Amino acid sequence: MIQRRTLLKSSAAAVALGAPGLSGLAQQAVTLKFHTFMSPQSNVWLGMHKPWMGKVEKDSGGKIKFEAYPAMQLGGTPVQLYDQAKDGVVDVVWTLPGNTAGRFPRIEVFELPFIMNNAEATSKAYWEYVQTVAQDEFKDTHPIALQVHGPGFFHTKDKLIKHPDDLRGMKLRGPTRQITKMLGYLGAIPVGMPLPQIPDALSKGTIDGCVIPWEVVPSVKVHELTKYHSEFDPAGGALYTTTFVMTMNKAKYESLSPELKKVIDANSGMETSGWLGKVQQGNDIPGRKVTVDRGATIYTIPAKDAQEFKTRSHKVETEWVEDMNKRGFDGKKLLETAKALIEKHGKTTPAPKKA
Repeated sequence: MIQRRTLLKSSAAAVALGAPGLSGLAQQAVTLKFHTFMSPQSNVWLGMHKPWMGKVEKDSGGKIKFEAYPAMQLGGTPVQLYDQAKDGVVDVVWTLPGNTAGRFPRIEVFELPFIMNNAEATSKAYWEYVQTVAQDEFKDTHPIALQVHGPGFFHTKDKLIKHPDDLRGMKLRGPTRQITKMLGYLGAIPVGMPLPQIPDALSKGTIDGCVIPWEVVPSVKVHELTKYHSEFDPAGGALYTTTFVMTMNKAKYESLSPELKKVIDANSGMETSGWLGKVQQGNDIPGRKVTVDRGATIYTIPAKDAQEFKTRSHKVETEWVEDMNKRGFDGKKLLETAKALIEKHGKTTPAPKKA
Protein backbone atom coordinates (compact mmCIF):
# COMPACT_ATOMS: atom_id res chain seq x y z
CA MET A 1 0.00 0.00 0.00
CA ILE A 2 2.88 2.34 0.96
CA GLN A 3 4.62 1.59 -2.34
CA ARG A 4 1.37 2.27 -4.27
CA ARG A 5 0.86 5.63 -2.49
CA THR A 6 4.48 6.57 -3.22
CA LEU A 7 4.00 5.73 -6.89
CA LEU A 8 0.82 7.81 -7.10
CA LYS A 9 2.55 10.76 -5.45
CA SER A 10 5.50 10.45 -7.82
CA SER A 11 3.20 10.33 -10.83
CA ALA A 12 1.29 13.41 -9.64
CA ALA A 13 4.55 15.27 -9.13
CA ALA A 14 5.75 14.29 -12.57
CA VAL A 15 2.60 15.66 -14.15
CA ALA A 16 2.80 18.86 -12.11
CA LEU A 17 6.44 19.39 -13.14
CA GLY A 18 5.67 18.63 -16.78
CA ALA A 19 7.90 15.59 -16.77
CA PRO A 20 7.63 13.36 -19.86
CA GLY A 21 5.54 10.28 -19.59
CA LEU A 22 2.19 8.87 -20.60
CA SER A 23 0.43 12.06 -19.52
CA GLY A 24 2.73 14.15 -21.73
CA LEU A 25 2.03 11.94 -24.71
CA ALA A 26 -1.70 12.26 -24.14
CA GLN A 27 -1.39 16.04 -24.10
CA GLN A 28 0.51 16.01 -27.37
CA ALA A 29 -2.07 13.91 -29.21
CA VAL A 30 -4.62 15.98 -31.11
CA THR A 31 -7.67 15.39 -33.29
CA LEU A 32 -8.34 17.94 -36.04
CA LYS A 33 -11.68 18.48 -37.76
CA PHE A 34 -11.29 18.86 -41.54
CA HIS A 35 -14.26 20.41 -43.35
CA THR A 36 -14.97 21.08 -47.03
CA PHE A 37 -17.81 21.37 -49.54
CA MET A 38 -16.44 18.68 -51.88
CA SER A 39 -18.45 15.47 -52.08
CA PRO A 40 -17.08 12.21 -50.64
CA GLN A 41 -17.08 10.75 -54.18
CA SER A 42 -15.10 13.61 -55.72
CA ASN A 43 -11.58 13.27 -57.06
CA VAL A 44 -10.52 16.17 -54.84
CA TRP A 45 -11.68 14.39 -51.69
CA LEU A 46 -10.40 10.96 -52.64
CA GLY A 47 -7.17 11.93 -54.39
CA MET A 48 -6.10 15.07 -52.53
CA HIS A 49 -7.73 15.60 -49.13
CA LYS A 50 -7.69 12.02 -47.83
CA PRO A 51 -4.08 11.32 -48.92
CA TRP A 52 -2.92 14.59 -47.35
CA MET A 53 -4.63 13.77 -44.05
CA GLY A 54 -3.26 10.24 -44.20
CA LYS A 55 0.29 11.49 -44.67
CA VAL A 56 0.01 13.93 -41.76
CA GLU A 57 -1.31 11.16 -39.52
CA LYS A 58 1.51 8.83 -40.59
CA ASP A 59 4.24 11.46 -40.26
CA SER A 60 3.02 12.32 -36.76
CA GLY A 61 3.18 8.69 -35.66
CA GLY A 62 -0.54 8.80 -35.01
CA LYS A 63 -0.33 11.82 -32.69
CA ILE A 64 -2.39 13.83 -35.16
CA LYS A 65 -5.74 12.33 -36.12
CA PHE A 66 -8.41 13.76 -38.39
CA GLU A 67 -12.15 13.75 -38.23
CA ALA A 68 -12.97 14.20 -41.91
CA TYR A 69 -16.17 15.91 -43.03
CA PRO A 70 -16.85 16.35 -46.76
CA ALA A 71 -20.02 17.84 -48.29
CA MET A 72 -20.50 20.43 -45.52
CA GLN A 73 -21.40 17.66 -43.05
CA LEU A 74 -20.69 19.91 -40.07
CA GLY A 75 -23.22 22.43 -41.28
CA GLY A 76 -23.13 25.87 -42.80
CA THR A 77 -22.60 26.76 -46.44
CA PRO A 78 -19.48 26.75 -48.65
CA VAL A 79 -19.37 30.54 -48.32
CA GLN A 80 -18.87 30.17 -44.55
CA LEU A 81 -15.96 27.72 -44.63
CA TYR A 82 -13.12 30.21 -44.30
CA ASP A 83 -14.77 31.82 -41.28
CA GLN A 84 -15.36 28.40 -39.75
CA ALA A 85 -11.58 27.96 -39.70
CA LYS A 86 -10.98 31.55 -38.57
CA ASP A 87 -13.46 31.27 -35.69
CA GLY A 88 -12.42 27.78 -34.58
CA VAL A 89 -15.70 26.08 -35.47
CA VAL A 90 -13.48 23.60 -37.30
CA ASP A 91 -9.70 23.19 -37.45
CA VAL A 92 -8.83 22.84 -41.15
CA VAL A 93 -10.79 23.77 -44.28
CA TRP A 94 -10.30 23.57 -48.03
CA THR A 95 -12.31 26.17 -49.86
CA LEU A 96 -12.55 28.84 -52.57
CA PRO A 97 -11.47 32.28 -51.37
CA GLY A 98 -13.65 33.58 -54.21
CA ASN A 99 -16.77 32.35 -52.42
CA THR A 100 -16.61 35.65 -50.55
CA ALA A 101 -16.36 38.16 -53.38
CA GLY A 102 -13.73 40.84 -52.92
CA ARG A 103 -12.51 39.62 -49.53
CA PHE A 104 -9.16 38.36 -50.85
CA PRO A 105 -8.64 40.72 -53.80
CA ARG A 106 -4.91 40.35 -54.45
CA ILE A 107 -5.00 36.63 -55.12
CA GLU A 108 -7.70 37.12 -57.76
CA VAL A 109 -4.85 37.85 -60.16
CA PHE A 110 -4.57 34.07 -60.64
CA GLU A 111 -8.20 33.92 -61.78
CA LEU A 112 -7.79 36.44 -64.58
CA PRO A 113 -8.51 35.13 -68.10
CA PHE A 114 -5.80 33.21 -69.94
CA ILE A 115 -3.15 33.57 -67.23
CA MET A 116 -2.26 29.90 -66.75
CA ASN A 117 -2.02 26.42 -68.26
CA ASN A 118 -0.07 24.36 -65.73
CA ALA A 119 -1.83 24.00 -62.35
CA GLU A 120 1.27 22.70 -60.56
CA ALA A 121 3.44 25.63 -61.67
CA THR A 122 0.68 28.18 -61.04
CA SER A 123 0.00 26.75 -57.57
CA LYS A 124 3.68 27.17 -56.67
CA ALA A 125 3.55 30.71 -58.05
CA TYR A 126 0.41 31.40 -56.01
CA TRP A 127 2.14 30.28 -52.80
CA GLU A 128 5.26 32.36 -53.48
CA TYR A 129 3.16 35.37 -54.46
CA VAL A 130 1.26 35.33 -51.16
CA GLN A 131 4.47 34.87 -49.16
CA THR A 132 6.19 37.79 -50.89
CA VAL A 133 3.63 40.42 -51.91
CA ALA A 134 0.36 39.48 -50.16
CA GLN A 135 1.47 38.16 -46.77
CA ASP A 136 -1.60 39.42 -44.93
CA GLU A 137 -4.19 38.14 -47.39
CA PHE A 138 -5.00 35.17 -45.13
CA LYS A 139 -3.78 36.76 -41.88
CA ASP A 140 -6.77 35.50 -39.87
CA THR A 141 -5.81 31.84 -40.34
CA HIS A 142 -2.71 29.69 -40.77
CA PRO A 143 -2.41 28.80 -44.51
CA ILE A 144 -1.29 25.25 -45.28
CA ALA A 145 -1.46 25.23 -49.07
CA LEU A 146 -2.59 27.49 -51.92
CA GLN A 147 -3.47 26.00 -55.28
CA VAL A 148 -5.41 26.26 -58.52
CA HIS A 149 -7.16 23.68 -60.68
CA GLY A 150 -6.50 22.81 -64.32
CA PRO A 151 -7.93 24.81 -67.24
CA GLY A 152 -11.64 25.54 -67.00
CA PHE A 153 -13.96 25.78 -70.00
CA PHE A 154 -17.54 25.55 -71.25
CA HIS A 155 -20.12 22.82 -70.64
CA THR A 156 -23.55 23.57 -72.13
CA LYS A 157 -26.93 21.87 -72.46
CA ASP A 158 -28.20 22.84 -75.89
CA LYS A 159 -25.56 24.82 -77.79
CA LEU A 160 -21.93 24.23 -78.77
CA ILE A 161 -19.58 27.13 -78.08
CA LYS A 162 -17.02 27.88 -80.80
CA HIS A 163 -16.93 31.69 -80.74
CA PRO A 164 -17.78 34.33 -78.13
CA ASP A 165 -20.88 35.25 -80.15
CA ASP A 166 -22.26 31.80 -79.35
CA LEU A 167 -22.46 32.80 -75.67
CA ARG A 168 -24.79 35.72 -76.24
CA GLY A 169 -27.81 35.48 -73.94
CA MET A 170 -26.78 32.16 -72.37
CA LYS A 171 -27.01 31.84 -68.59
CA LEU A 172 -23.67 30.40 -67.44
CA ARG A 173 -22.53 29.62 -63.92
CA GLY A 174 -19.21 31.08 -62.81
CA PRO A 175 -17.40 30.31 -59.53
CA THR A 176 -15.91 33.70 -58.59
CA ARG A 177 -16.39 37.40 -59.30
CA GLN A 178 -13.52 37.67 -61.82
CA ILE A 179 -14.80 34.69 -63.78
CA THR A 180 -18.40 35.89 -63.77
CA LYS A 181 -17.14 39.27 -65.02
CA MET A 182 -15.28 37.46 -67.79
CA LEU A 183 -18.43 35.59 -68.80
CA GLY A 184 -20.31 38.87 -68.97
CA TYR A 185 -17.72 40.46 -71.27
CA LEU A 186 -17.86 37.39 -73.49
CA GLY A 187 -21.60 37.97 -73.94
CA ALA A 188 -23.10 35.46 -71.52
CA ILE A 189 -25.46 36.17 -68.63
CA PRO A 190 -23.24 35.29 -65.65
CA VAL A 191 -24.72 33.45 -62.68
CA GLY A 192 -22.54 33.09 -59.59
CA MET A 193 -23.09 29.99 -57.46
CA PRO A 194 -21.11 27.44 -55.43
CA LEU A 195 -20.19 24.18 -57.12
CA PRO A 196 -22.69 21.92 -55.27
CA GLN A 197 -25.62 23.91 -56.71
CA ILE A 198 -24.73 23.18 -60.36
CA PRO A 199 -26.67 19.90 -60.84
CA ASP A 200 -29.94 21.33 -59.55
CA ALA A 201 -29.50 24.55 -61.54
CA LEU A 202 -28.86 22.64 -64.76
CA SER A 203 -31.79 20.28 -64.16
CA LYS A 204 -34.22 23.13 -63.50
CA GLY A 205 -32.97 25.32 -66.33
CA THR A 206 -31.75 28.03 -63.98
CA ILE A 207 -28.55 27.96 -66.03
CA ASP A 208 -27.80 26.85 -69.59
CA GLY A 209 -24.31 25.72 -68.78
CA CYS A 210 -21.28 26.25 -66.60
CA VAL A 211 -17.54 26.69 -66.62
CA ILE A 212 -15.56 24.08 -64.67
CA PRO A 213 -12.46 21.95 -65.35
CA TRP A 214 -12.75 18.36 -66.58
CA GLU A 215 -11.68 17.06 -63.18
CA VAL A 216 -14.84 18.08 -61.35
CA VAL A 217 -17.32 17.09 -64.09
CA PRO A 218 -18.24 13.63 -62.68
CA SER A 219 -18.73 14.82 -59.08
CA VAL A 220 -21.49 17.26 -60.12
CA LYS A 221 -22.88 15.04 -62.91
CA VAL A 222 -22.20 17.64 -65.60
CA HIS A 223 -21.38 14.86 -68.08
CA GLU A 224 -24.97 13.62 -67.60
CA LEU A 225 -26.66 17.03 -67.62
CA THR A 226 -24.92 18.70 -70.59
CA LYS A 227 -24.38 17.67 -74.22
CA TYR A 228 -21.66 20.03 -75.43
CA HIS A 229 -18.17 20.74 -74.15
CA SER A 230 -15.78 23.35 -75.54
CA GLU A 231 -12.17 23.17 -74.39
CA PHE A 232 -9.20 25.26 -75.53
CA ASP A 233 -6.09 24.06 -77.33
CA PRO A 234 -3.31 24.48 -74.69
CA ALA A 235 -1.34 26.46 -77.26
CA GLY A 236 -4.03 29.15 -77.02
CA GLY A 237 -3.95 29.31 -73.23
CA ALA A 238 -6.47 28.40 -70.54
CA LEU A 239 -9.76 30.27 -70.33
CA TYR A 240 -9.46 30.54 -66.53
CA THR A 241 -8.65 28.79 -63.29
CA THR A 242 -9.89 29.13 -59.71
CA THR A 243 -7.88 29.67 -56.53
CA PHE A 244 -8.23 27.45 -53.47
CA VAL A 245 -6.87 27.62 -49.96
CA MET A 246 -6.29 24.88 -47.39
CA THR A 247 -5.96 26.67 -44.09
CA MET A 248 -6.01 26.05 -40.34
CA ASN A 249 -7.35 27.82 -37.29
CA LYS A 250 -4.51 29.97 -35.98
CA ALA A 251 -5.01 29.23 -32.30
CA LYS A 252 -5.19 25.49 -32.97
CA TYR A 253 -1.92 25.56 -34.86
CA GLU A 254 -0.23 27.59 -32.12
CA SER A 255 -1.50 25.13 -29.48
CA LEU A 256 0.37 22.24 -31.10
CA SER A 257 3.61 20.99 -29.60
CA PRO A 258 6.80 21.94 -31.53
CA GLU A 259 6.99 18.34 -32.71
CA LEU A 260 3.50 18.39 -34.23
CA LYS A 261 3.94 21.87 -35.69
CA LYS A 262 6.90 20.46 -37.61
CA VAL A 263 4.66 17.75 -39.05
CA ILE A 264 2.10 20.30 -40.23
CA ASP A 265 4.87 22.53 -41.60
CA ALA A 266 6.43 19.63 -43.49
CA ASN A 267 3.09 19.04 -45.19
CA SER A 268 2.51 22.71 -45.99
CA GLY A 269 4.00 25.29 -48.31
CA MET A 270 5.09 25.49 -51.91
CA GLU A 271 5.66 21.79 -52.56
CA THR A 272 2.34 20.79 -51.02
CA SER A 273 0.62 23.52 -53.03
CA GLY A 274 2.24 22.30 -56.24
CA TRP A 275 1.33 18.70 -55.45
CA LEU A 276 -2.32 19.58 -54.94
CA GLY A 277 -2.42 21.49 -58.23
CA LYS A 278 -0.69 18.64 -60.06
CA VAL A 279 -3.06 16.00 -58.70
CA GLN A 280 -6.13 18.07 -59.47
CA GLN A 281 -5.12 18.77 -63.06
CA GLY A 282 -4.09 15.12 -63.46
CA ASN A 283 -7.68 14.18 -62.70
CA ASP A 284 -8.79 16.11 -65.78
CA ILE A 285 -7.92 12.96 -67.74
CA PRO A 286 -10.48 10.58 -66.14
CA GLY A 287 -13.00 13.44 -65.94
CA ARG A 288 -12.77 13.95 -69.69
CA LYS A 289 -12.88 10.22 -70.36
CA VAL A 290 -16.24 9.69 -68.63
CA THR A 291 -17.64 12.47 -70.80
CA VAL A 292 -16.21 10.96 -73.97
CA ASP A 293 -17.62 7.56 -73.01
CA ARG A 294 -21.13 9.05 -72.98
CA GLY A 295 -20.74 10.10 -76.58
CA ALA A 296 -20.75 13.82 -75.83
CA THR A 297 -19.75 16.45 -78.37
CA ILE A 298 -16.34 17.85 -77.45
CA TYR A 299 -14.94 20.73 -79.45
CA THR A 300 -11.38 22.02 -79.11
CA ILE A 301 -11.16 25.75 -79.79
CA PRO A 302 -8.01 26.29 -81.92
CA ALA A 303 -5.32 28.64 -80.66
CA LYS A 304 -6.04 31.15 -83.45
CA ASP A 305 -9.72 31.30 -82.47
CA ALA A 306 -8.87 31.76 -78.79
CA GLN A 307 -7.64 35.26 -79.60
CA GLU A 308 -11.16 36.65 -79.84
CA PHE A 309 -11.96 35.25 -76.38
CA LYS A 310 -8.77 36.90 -75.07
CA THR A 311 -9.56 40.25 -76.67
CA ARG A 312 -13.10 40.43 -75.30
CA SER A 313 -12.15 39.32 -71.79
CA HIS A 314 -9.05 41.51 -71.44
CA LYS A 315 -11.11 44.20 -69.74
CA VAL A 316 -11.30 41.94 -66.66
CA GLU A 317 -7.53 42.27 -66.25
CA THR A 318 -7.62 46.04 -66.77
CA GLU A 319 -10.38 46.48 -64.20
CA TRP A 320 -8.60 44.27 -61.67
CA VAL A 321 -5.48 46.44 -61.91
CA GLU A 322 -7.62 49.57 -61.43
CA ASP A 323 -9.38 47.98 -58.45
CA MET A 324 -6.04 47.17 -56.79
CA ASN A 325 -4.86 50.74 -57.32
CA LYS A 326 -8.02 52.05 -55.63
CA ARG A 327 -7.38 49.73 -52.69
CA GLY A 328 -3.90 51.19 -52.23
CA PHE A 329 -1.90 48.46 -53.98
CA ASP A 330 0.18 48.71 -57.15
CA GLY A 331 -2.05 46.67 -59.44
CA LYS A 332 0.34 46.64 -62.39
CA LYS A 333 3.20 45.44 -60.21
CA LEU A 334 1.06 42.70 -58.64
CA LEU A 335 -0.01 41.50 -62.11
CA GLU A 336 3.57 41.52 -63.40
CA THR A 337 4.74 39.65 -60.28
CA ALA A 338 2.11 36.93 -60.70
CA LYS A 339 2.92 36.47 -64.39
CA ALA A 340 6.67 36.37 -63.69
CA LEU A 341 6.21 33.75 -60.95
CA ILE A 342 4.02 31.59 -63.20
CA GLU A 343 6.70 31.78 -65.89
CA LYS A 344 9.47 31.05 -63.39
CA HIS A 345 7.82 27.95 -61.98
CA GLY A 346 6.67 26.87 -65.42
CA LYS A 347 10.29 26.53 -66.50
CA THR A 348 11.04 24.03 -63.75
CA THR A 349 7.74 22.16 -63.68
CA PRO A 350 6.92 19.41 -66.19
CA ALA A 351 4.03 20.12 -68.54
CA PRO A 352 0.83 18.32 -67.46
CA LYS A 353 -0.43 15.35 -69.46
CA LYS A 354 -3.19 16.22 -71.87
CA ALA A 355 -6.72 15.41 -70.81
